[in-house]
Amino acid sequence: MKTIITIQHTQSVHHTNGMVGSWTDWHLTDLGRQQAQRIAERLAPHLSGKAWTLYSSDLLRAQETAEPVAALLNVAPILRPELRERNLGAAVGKSVAWLRENLIMQEKTVDDRLFHDAESRRDAWNRLAPFFAEMMASEAENIILVSHGDLLSIFNVMWLGLPVEAINSIDLFGMAGGVSFMNENPDGKRCIRRLSDMSFAV
Repeated sequence: MKTIITIQHTQSVHHTNGMVGSWTDWHLTDLGRQQAQRIAERLAPHLSGKAWTLYSSDLLRAQETAEPVAALLNVAPILRPELRERNLGAAVGKSVAWLRENLIMQEKTVDDRLFHDAESRRDAWNRLAPFFAEMMASEAENIILVSHGDLLSIFNVMWLGLPVEAINSIDLFGMAGGVSFMNENPDGKRCIRRLSDMSFAV
């Protein structure tokens, strides 16, 4: 049985300057830091009395979101590149306007890539899958993941045991600062109890 809490990183500089997030290493804004602190404070009653394992994407905006939670738990986040946002290839370091003007194709399926050197959603799924299997096989029962919107939308589908192709017809996407709660019961049945709850950040 596992309890998973996912946290989508809070407001980042790229949310305010028109730039692409992806693998560009943006810091949080001042508001984003405040949101991260509020998330930690409001999560505290849900975390007390249990041992938690905290994983974070190694990109700065995720690390900075994880820091207040790590301080609350007195643990060091385990940084995992598998939790990075999807790599958008040529668009990394560019503006959203540039991306829209120069994309090679629209993404209609999990195998489409915006640019030849970008990750498709299937690529990101395949990157995440070994970490997911490792996490599920671990002895840790209470786990917090701090990651990114597109990657967590893929994680949500994976958590429910659906095939990657389900992403062609469903979207379990969250918002910056959203907190999700998931449980696996002793019979192995998995559920999402809350999806991208924004009340922790605002």
